[in-house]
Parts: sequence; C-alpha cells; structure tokens
Amino acid sequence: MKTAFYPGSFDPATNGHMDILGRALALADSVIVAIGIHPAKKGLFTFEERKAVLVKSAKAAFGDKANAMSVISFEGLVVDAAILHGASILIRGLRDATDFDYEMQMAGMNGVMAPDIQTVFLPASPATRPITATLVRQIAAMGGDISAFVPKAAAEALKTHFKA
Repeated sequence: MKTAFYPGSFDPATNGHMDILGRALALADSVIVAIGIHPAKKGLFTFEERKAVLVKSAKAAFGDKANAMSVISFEGLVVDAAILHGASILIRGLRDATDFDYEMQMAGMNGVMAPDIQTVFLPASPATRPITATLVRQIAAMGGDISAFVPKAAAEALKTHFKA
C-alpha cells in the first residue's frame, strides 16, 4: 500500500491545492494531508478550520475517493512527520521555475535524511498556476471576489472570517 504525504499550510486551501490533491489521490492508495503548524507563526485559520475546509472541499471535488485522504497536523521536519506516518511518497506541487529550484533543493536534502521516501513533483494545471494562498488572503481581506481561486468551503470561511 502506497501512502503519500502532502504537506503545506493550506491557509486557506486553494484550487491549486485541490488540483494537486486530486492527482495525489490518483497516484497513491492513501494521502495524508499534513498541515504544518509553526508555533511562531499565526495563521489566518486554526488547524481545525483548515481541516474542515479541506475535508468538505475534498468530498465535494472527489466524492468517495476523498475517503482515502486523512488530515493531520505536524511540527518540525516534513520528512520526520512522513516517516512517523508511514509515507513512502512526498507530494510537492510546482507552479513555476522558482518553485522548482526551491523544491529541488528540498528534495535533495530530504533524500539524504529519508532515502526511502520519494519526492514526486506534480505541476500545477494552467488554470491554477497563478494561485497562492497569500494572494487569496490579500484579495479576500480587501473584499475582492476569490471564488475563482478557492473551493466553495474556503470562500465561505474567508467571507465569514473577514466579516467578523
């Protein structure tokens, strides 16, 4: 059984994240979506809120295939968390050459620390390539329409957050 580990902040989950998640679900028997928690960084949403958006969005997008996904939080090194959860594949999405350069360095270092875990790069689809969670948060904070960039559950969470 192949388990993939898909780490990120998912703050919020975007259509780009969902694009990569859907392809990861097609590659592996199970996918662990791992939300990185850094004590010194305060996210827009709590872990529980991010998890709820991911689960709701995955069920809407992938139906029963979403049952092969679990969502966890982790601190520390991605490879340590992947090993702890029995993953053999590390999923990384690529939007552009800048992502590629950074991710190649990370894959090299991770390969030394955890040689049994294979990094798999999945290129963003053309429609999701420009989307970043940072830009989505900025647009939402200024009252812009982010519906083209995030799943419905994330759009609703952002709208609620910025109304408060």
